[in-house]
Amino acid sequence: MLKLKVYVKNNQTEVKVPVGIRLLIRRCCQAVLITENFDKSAEVSVSFVSNEEIKNLNKIYRKKDAVTDVLSFPLTGEDGKEEINPETGAIQLGDIVISLETAVKQAQNFGHSLEREIGFLTVHSMLHLLGYDHETSQLDQRIMREKEESVLEELGISRDVTFVNQGDGE
Repeated sequence: MLKLKVYVKNNQTEVKVPVGIRLLIRRCCQAVLITENFDKSAEVSVSFVSNEEIKNLNKIYRKKDAVTDVLSFPLTGEDGKEEINPETGAIQLGDIVISLETAVKQAQNFGHSLEREIGFLTVHSMLHLLGYDHETSQLDQRIMREKEESVLEELGISRDVTFVNQGDGE
């Protein structure tokens, strides 16, 4: 069994982070690694940011002056090899940056829970960190989408069955 360390940081104040989201993110990251037969120890950083911050990052790193829902920053060493944390020996997969403001809006637009949306964005970004890229071809886009839905279904947050947080008053 692989060891996975997921660092989750909230760097925004616009949206309150729902209870259980950190655990959901860890479960999503773990499920992707298991699905992809990734059998090494790994580390991932996930940050929640504002629309303003993600727009700034999108402009700097992708030359797109627009708000986006999520950005993925895979880590590779100078020689193209995996970055290893010298203290833990774990592979540092990279950083996932999620705009909670946009996630809330998209969850409302798609008619599903915020948990489903954050789960989807996390799984989507984990696949990017592992080398998948939906922008290179329609085939890659289809493969990614199938993997995303498969992992989310496995976690009980597929399109048909939405994740309901116990203790929600709704």
